[in-house]
Amino acid sequence: MISFGPAMLIGLVFMGIGLLVSWRLKNKFQEFSKIPSQSRLSGREIAERMLRDHGIFDVRVTCIPGQLTDHYNPADKTVNLSEEVYHGTNAASSAIAAHECGHAVQHSKSYAPLRWRSKLVPLQHASGLFLNILMMATFIGGAVLFESFPIKWVLWAIVIAYGSIALFSIVTLPVEFDASKRALLWIEKSGTATKVEYERSKKALNLAATTYVVAALGAIVTMIYYILRLIGINDD
Repeated sequence: MISFGPAMLIGLVFMGIGLLVSWRLKNKFQEFSKIPSQSRLSGREIAERMLRDHGIFDVRVTCIPGQLTDHYNPADKTVNLSEEVYHGTNAASSAIAAHECGHAVQHSKSYAPLRWRSKLVPLQHASGLFLNILMMATFIGGAVLFESFPIKWVLWAIVIAYGSIALFSIVTLPVEFDASKRALLWIEKSGTATKVEYERSKKALNLAATTYVVAALGAIVTMIYYILRLIGINDD
């Protein structure tokens, strides 16, 4: 029978690292949010200005509830900023707003990794759903499950599912790093931030990017674990 214990331990380790990075990001955001920027531009104004400077006029900037829930939605072309970022007049708010606009710029230029990630979203969701159902089925009736299907088949399905999640995580990395690069380049050239504010924005975006790196490493390591399990069964 397949044991999810080691895989769960791997997941918990990387979840812990991810939570630590998120905690540092939130602390840094709170620290920077107490220091008003010299320009006094809000996250909304930064976003609108960056979009305008890139010739993008069909993307709306909206305010959404939650903390650090900021995202760009290519389906309806909206840059969705959390309340603190939308109204905030500090380096962290500027960085996050510009980063999300970076995704809008990617979309307007048909940036290949962004297109790949969009196509992988359904597969990633399906893989996550399959793994959740499999884990529940294992806990509730594992004996029946593994009597009905050969362990090798189940392992192959798990490897494919984690492989899909790992692939999505890997493709996400250039998308996020590129968006941050575009954001920082615009902030530097637009004159909306002082040198000190630019460094704060850079630090905030680097911390945010680390969360994606941790997620990708977690998915890859878990996939490798199940590949080794599959190889071990084939060798028996």
